[in-house]
Amino acid sequence: MRGVPKGNRPVILTFHDIGLNHKTCFNSLFNFEDMQEITQHFAVCHVDAPGQQEGASALPTGYNYPSMDQLSDVLPLVLKHFGLKSVIGMAIGAGAYILAKFALHHPDMVEGIVLININPCAEGWMDWAAHKISGWAHALPDMVITHLFGKEEIHNNPGLIHTYRQHITNDINQINLHHFVRSYNSRRDLEIERPVHGANANVKTLKCPALLVVGDSSPAVDAVVSFAGHDLYFGGSGFNSLTTLSYCISIRPHFDNSWRLFILN
Repeated sequence: MRGVPKGNRPVILTFHDIGLNHKTCFNSLFNFEDMQEITQHFAVCHVDAPGQQEGASALPTGYNYPSMDQLSDVLPLVLKHFGLKSVIGMAIGAGAYILAKFALHHPDMVEGIVLININPCAEGWMDWAAHKISGWAHALPDMVITHLFGKEEIHNNPGLIHTYRQHITNDINQINLHHFVRSYNSRRDLEIERPVHGANANVKTLKCPALLVVGDSSPAVDAVVSFAGHDLYFGGSGFNSLTTLSYCISIRPHFDNSWRLFILN
Protein backbone atom coordinates (compact mmCIF):
# COMPACT_ATOMS: atom_id res chain seq x y z
CA MET A 1 0.00 0.00 0.00
CA ARG A 2 1.13 3.53 -0.81
CA GLY A 3 -0.76 6.18 1.14
CA VAL A 4 -3.84 5.82 3.30
CA PRO A 5 -7.34 5.23 1.87
CA LYS A 6 -9.40 8.40 2.12
CA GLY A 7 -13.05 8.08 3.11
CA ASN A 8 -15.17 6.33 0.51
CA ARG A 9 -12.83 7.09 -2.39
CA PRO A 10 -11.66 4.11 -4.42
CA VAL A 11 -8.04 3.02 -4.22
CA ILE A 12 -5.86 2.73 -7.32
CA LEU A 13 -5.06 -0.98 -7.83
CA THR A 14 -2.13 -1.92 -10.10
CA PHE A 15 -0.91 -5.19 -11.62
CA HIS A 16 2.27 -5.62 -13.68
CA ASP A 17 3.22 -7.57 -16.81
CA ILE A 18 5.45 -10.63 -17.15
CA GLY A 19 9.14 -9.90 -16.58
CA LEU A 20 8.27 -6.92 -14.40
CA ASN A 21 6.94 -6.08 -10.96
CA HIS A 22 5.17 -3.07 -9.49
CA LYS A 23 8.44 -1.14 -9.11
CA THR A 24 9.63 -1.49 -12.71
CA CYS A 25 6.12 -1.02 -14.07
CA PHE A 26 4.78 1.91 -12.07
CA ASN A 27 7.46 3.74 -10.07
CA SER A 28 8.27 6.19 -12.87
CA LEU A 29 4.61 7.16 -13.11
CA PHE A 30 3.74 7.51 -9.45
CA ASN A 31 7.00 9.31 -8.65
CA PHE A 32 6.41 11.87 -11.40
CA GLU A 33 5.79 15.34 -10.01
CA ASP A 34 2.51 15.96 -11.82
CA MET A 35 1.08 12.72 -10.42
CA GLN A 36 1.15 14.15 -6.91
CA GLU A 37 -2.23 15.71 -7.69
CA ILE A 38 -3.60 12.18 -7.91
CA THR A 39 -1.65 10.51 -5.10
CA GLN A 40 -2.65 13.26 -2.70
CA HIS A 41 -6.26 12.15 -3.11
CA PHE A 42 -5.98 8.41 -3.84
CA ALA A 43 -4.08 5.66 -2.07
CA VAL A 44 -2.39 3.06 -4.27
CA CYS A 45 -2.36 -0.71 -3.80
CA HIS A 46 0.32 -2.49 -5.85
CA VAL A 47 0.00 -6.24 -6.43
CA ASP A 48 2.93 -8.45 -7.48
CA ALA A 49 2.30 -11.91 -8.89
CA PRO A 50 3.76 -14.71 -6.72
CA GLY A 51 7.56 -14.79 -6.82
CA GLN A 52 7.97 -11.79 -9.14
CA GLN A 53 9.26 -9.28 -6.60
CA GLU A 54 12.95 -8.38 -6.70
CA GLY A 55 15.12 -10.77 -4.71
CA ALA A 56 12.41 -13.42 -4.39
CA SER A 57 13.54 -16.95 -3.60
CA ALA A 58 12.73 -19.71 -6.07
CA LEU A 59 9.30 -21.18 -5.59
CA PRO A 60 9.53 -24.75 -4.21
CA THR A 61 9.59 -27.75 -6.50
CA GLY A 62 6.05 -28.89 -7.23
CA TYR A 63 4.56 -25.47 -6.48
CA ASN A 64 1.24 -25.16 -8.30
CA TYR A 65 1.48 -21.68 -9.80
CA PRO A 66 -1.93 -19.95 -10.03
CA SER A 67 -3.65 -19.56 -13.37
CA MET A 68 -4.75 -16.18 -14.69
CA ASP A 69 -8.25 -16.94 -13.38
CA GLN A 70 -6.90 -17.80 -9.94
CA LEU A 71 -4.78 -14.64 -9.80
CA SER A 72 -7.91 -12.66 -10.60
CA ASP A 73 -9.95 -14.53 -8.00
CA VAL A 74 -7.51 -13.67 -5.20
CA LEU A 75 -7.91 -9.89 -5.69
CA PRO A 76 -11.13 -9.64 -3.60
CA LEU A 77 -9.14 -11.18 -0.74
CA VAL A 78 -6.48 -8.50 -1.18
CA LEU A 79 -9.14 -5.78 -0.98
CA LYS A 80 -10.70 -7.42 2.06
CA HIS A 81 -7.31 -7.66 3.78
CA PHE A 82 -6.77 -3.91 3.45
CA GLY A 83 -10.41 -3.03 4.12
CA LEU A 84 -10.96 -1.64 0.60
CA LYS A 85 -14.43 -1.50 -0.94
CA SER A 86 -13.70 -0.38 -4.50
CA VAL A 87 -10.79 0.33 -6.83
CA ILE A 88 -9.74 2.02 -10.03
CA GLY A 89 -7.65 -0.59 -11.81
CA MET A 90 -4.47 0.09 -13.77
CA ALA A 91 -2.50 -2.73 -15.34
CA ILE A 92 -0.33 -3.73 -18.27
CA GLY A 93 -0.09 -6.90 -20.38
CA ALA A 94 -0.69 -9.98 -18.24
CA GLY A 95 -1.78 -7.72 -15.38
CA ALA A 96 -4.32 -6.03 -17.66
CA TYR A 97 -5.82 -9.42 -18.50
CA ILE A 98 -6.03 -10.27 -14.78
CA LEU A 99 -7.70 -6.96 -13.84
CA ALA A 100 -10.12 -7.18 -16.78
CA LYS A 101 -11.16 -10.63 -15.56
CA PHE A 102 -11.54 -9.19 -12.04
CA ALA A 103 -13.74 -6.36 -13.37
CA LEU A 104 -15.93 -8.86 -15.24
CA HIS A 105 -16.47 -11.03 -12.16
CA HIS A 106 -16.73 -8.24 -9.57
CA PRO A 107 -18.21 -5.16 -11.27
CA ASP A 108 -19.33 -3.77 -7.91
CA MET A 109 -15.69 -3.48 -6.81
CA VAL A 110 -14.34 -1.67 -9.89
CA GLU A 111 -15.21 1.98 -10.57
CA GLY A 112 -12.92 2.33 -13.58
CA ILE A 113 -10.07 0.53 -15.28
CA VAL A 114 -7.00 1.41 -17.38
CA LEU A 115 -5.86 -1.51 -19.55
CA ILE A 116 -2.44 -1.14 -21.18
CA ASN A 117 -1.28 -3.47 -23.98
CA ILE A 118 -4.00 -6.00 -23.19
CA ASN A 119 -4.46 -9.16 -25.24
CA PRO A 120 -7.90 -10.57 -24.35
CA CYS A 121 -7.49 -13.69 -26.45
CA ALA A 122 -6.14 -17.10 -25.59
CA GLU A 123 -2.81 -17.98 -27.15
CA GLY A 124 -3.48 -19.60 -30.53
CA TRP A 125 -1.82 -22.83 -31.58
CA MET A 126 0.51 -20.99 -33.97
CA ASP A 127 1.58 -18.65 -31.15
CA TRP A 128 2.08 -21.69 -28.94
CA ALA A 129 4.23 -23.38 -31.58
CA ALA A 130 6.26 -20.20 -32.11
CA HIS A 131 6.93 -19.90 -28.39
CA LYS A 132 7.95 -23.57 -28.20
CA ILE A 133 10.35 -23.17 -31.13
CA SER A 134 11.78 -19.88 -29.87
CA GLY A 135 12.19 -21.45 -26.45
CA TRP A 136 14.63 -23.95 -27.91
CA ALA A 137 16.84 -21.23 -29.36
CA HIS A 138 16.45 -18.25 -27.01
CA ALA A 139 16.77 -17.62 -23.30
CA LEU A 140 13.67 -16.75 -21.30
CA PRO A 141 14.63 -13.05 -20.98
CA ASP A 142 14.73 -12.70 -24.78
CA MET A 143 11.29 -14.27 -25.07
CA VAL A 144 9.95 -11.80 -22.51
CA ILE A 145 11.59 -8.88 -24.35
CA THR A 146 9.69 -9.79 -27.54
CA HIS A 147 6.47 -9.75 -25.50
CA LEU A 148 7.18 -6.35 -23.97
CA PHE A 149 8.59 -4.59 -27.04
CA GLY A 150 7.90 -4.53 -30.76
CA LYS A 151 10.58 -5.22 -33.39
CA GLU A 152 10.96 -1.50 -34.15
CA GLU A 153 11.61 -0.64 -30.51
CA ILE A 154 14.09 -3.51 -30.11
CA HIS A 155 15.99 -2.33 -33.20
CA ASN A 156 15.92 1.43 -32.51
CA ASN A 157 16.41 1.57 -28.75
CA PRO A 158 19.18 -0.87 -27.77
CA GLY A 159 19.96 1.00 -24.53
CA LEU A 160 16.41 0.60 -23.24
CA ILE A 161 16.29 -3.05 -24.30
CA HIS A 162 19.62 -3.74 -22.56
CA THR A 163 18.31 -2.16 -19.35
CA TYR A 164 15.19 -4.33 -19.31
CA ARG A 165 17.08 -7.48 -20.30
CA GLN A 166 19.46 -6.90 -17.38
CA HIS A 167 16.52 -6.38 -15.02
CA ILE A 168 14.72 -9.50 -16.23
CA THR A 169 17.90 -11.58 -15.98
CA ASN A 170 19.35 -10.29 -12.72
CA ASP A 171 16.42 -9.04 -10.62
CA ILE A 172 13.67 -11.59 -11.33
CA ASN A 173 14.03 -15.20 -10.27
CA GLN A 174 14.08 -17.17 -13.53
CA ILE A 175 12.21 -20.19 -12.15
CA ASN A 176 9.44 -17.96 -10.83
CA LEU A 177 9.34 -15.98 -14.07
CA HIS A 178 8.96 -19.19 -16.06
CA HIS A 179 5.93 -20.10 -13.94
CA PHE A 180 4.30 -16.70 -14.53
CA VAL A 181 5.00 -16.77 -18.28
CA ARG A 182 3.54 -20.27 -18.56
CA SER A 183 0.44 -19.18 -16.63
CA TYR A 184 -0.06 -16.21 -18.97
CA ASN A 185 0.45 -18.31 -22.09
CA SER A 186 -2.21 -20.72 -20.80
CA ARG A 187 -4.87 -18.00 -20.48
CA ARG A 188 -8.35 -18.41 -21.92
CA ASP A 189 -10.33 -15.89 -23.95
CA LEU A 190 -11.92 -13.19 -21.83
CA GLU A 191 -15.11 -13.92 -23.81
CA ILE A 192 -16.52 -10.45 -23.50
CA GLU A 193 -19.84 -10.20 -25.32
CA ARG A 194 -21.29 -7.24 -27.18
CA PRO A 195 -24.92 -6.68 -26.08
CA VAL A 196 -27.56 -6.70 -28.81
CA HIS A 197 -30.43 -4.22 -28.50
CA GLY A 198 -33.56 -5.98 -27.30
CA ALA A 199 -31.70 -9.18 -26.43
CA ASN A 200 -30.57 -10.52 -23.06
CA ALA A 201 -29.15 -7.64 -21.05
CA ASN A 202 -27.18 -9.93 -18.74
CA VAL A 203 -24.27 -10.39 -21.11
CA LYS A 204 -20.65 -10.72 -20.03
CA THR A 205 -19.16 -7.27 -20.54
CA LEU A 206 -17.31 -4.57 -18.62
CA LYS A 207 -19.72 -2.39 -16.67
CA CYS A 208 -17.22 0.31 -15.66
CA PRO A 209 -15.53 3.16 -17.57
CA ALA A 210 -12.31 2.03 -19.25
CA LEU A 211 -9.26 3.57 -20.87
CA LEU A 212 -7.35 1.41 -23.33
CA VAL A 213 -3.70 2.29 -23.92
CA VAL A 214 -1.26 0.76 -26.39
CA GLY A 215 2.18 1.65 -27.68
CA ASP A 216 2.10 2.19 -31.44
CA SER A 217 5.07 -0.18 -31.83
CA SER A 218 3.82 -2.61 -29.19
CA PRO A 219 3.31 -6.28 -30.13
CA ALA A 220 -0.19 -5.86 -28.63
CA VAL A 221 -1.40 -3.18 -31.09
CA ASP A 222 -3.64 -5.46 -33.17
CA ALA A 223 -5.12 -7.16 -30.11
CA VAL A 224 -5.92 -3.85 -28.38
CA VAL A 225 -7.43 -2.25 -31.49
CA SER A 226 -9.58 -5.34 -32.08
CA PHE A 227 -10.63 -5.33 -28.43
CA ALA A 228 -11.66 -1.68 -28.67
CA GLY A 229 -13.39 -1.97 -32.02
CA HIS A 230 -15.17 -5.28 -31.84
CA ASP A 231 -15.26 -6.80 -28.37
CA LEU A 232 -15.58 -3.93 -25.93
CA TYR A 233 -18.90 -2.37 -25.10
CA PHE A 234 -20.05 0.08 -22.49
CA GLY A 235 -23.53 1.24 -21.57
CA GLY A 236 -24.65 4.85 -21.61
CA SER A 237 -22.57 5.75 -18.59
CA GLY A 238 -19.43 4.13 -19.99
CA PHE A 239 -16.34 5.79 -21.38
CA ASN A 240 -14.06 4.18 -23.92
CA SER A 241 -10.82 5.64 -25.24
CA LEU A 242 -7.81 4.30 -27.10
CA THR A 243 -4.50 6.07 -26.55
CA THR A 244 -1.33 5.27 -28.50
CA LEU A 245 2.20 6.08 -27.32
CA SER A 246 5.62 5.55 -28.88
CA TYR A 247 5.92 2.70 -26.41
CA CYS A 248 4.30 1.98 -23.11
CA ILE A 249 6.32 -0.40 -21.02
CA SER A 250 7.57 1.52 -18.00
CA ILE A 251 4.49 3.81 -18.00
CA ARG A 252 6.33 6.96 -19.01
CA PRO A 253 5.35 10.25 -17.37
CA HIS A 254 3.86 11.64 -20.61
CA PHE A 255 1.05 9.09 -20.16
CA ASP A 256 0.20 11.00 -16.99
CA ASN A 257 -2.19 13.48 -18.67
CA SER A 258 -4.50 10.82 -20.14
CA TRP A 259 -4.49 9.00 -16.81
CA ARG A 260 -5.30 12.14 -14.80
CA LEU A 261 -8.14 13.14 -17.14
CA PHE A 262 -9.58 9.64 -16.85
CA ILE A 263 -9.48 9.77 -13.05
CA LEU A 264 -11.03 13.23 -12.93
CA ASN A 265 -13.85 12.16 -15.26
